[in-house]
Amino acid sequence: MKIYCENSQDKIDISAGLEQQLQRGLQVVADLHRLSERTEVSITIVTDEEIHQLNKQYRNVDRPTDVLSFALDEGEEPELVDGSEEHLLGDIIISAETAERQGREFGHGLEREIVYLAVHGLLHLLGYDHMSEEDKVLMRTKEEEAMGLIGLGEERFK
Repeated sequence: MKIYCENSQDKIDISAGLEQQLQRGLQVVADLHRLSERTEVSITIVTDEEIHQLNKQYRNVDRPTDVLSFALDEGEEPELVDGSEEHLLGDIIISAETAERQGREFGHGLEREIVYLAVHGLLHLLGYDHMSEEDKVLMRTKEEEAMGLIGLGEERFK
């Protein structure tokens, strides 16, 4: 899978190591779901203010959130680039400030929280949801499977 990362905020330090962990987390989900190497996803790290605006604009929720996922290919034909089929899966937007706060609150820090949010966002792009208890349990199981495979599972932080 092709993963494009952009840090468009400067309030929270996002190290090169953290970006690599983001890439690893997303790639593990891609591998577990047998996504093509031509599948593309982008992840953008933003401020609370920016994610608040997006949340209000696209979900009509007037507050910041931790992660938003925007599917790009719902019901559309694949885009052809250089004669090859590209699977433009979507965009994941994460608030660095909220991730830092939540990582502190949950006691596992920024790295695990931001990677978890990226994995969570990618699973949403793949069709997982948490509206029912059954769906929530399934999604949580998939999240922890991926996090465990990169050494950031919950058991490490207990």
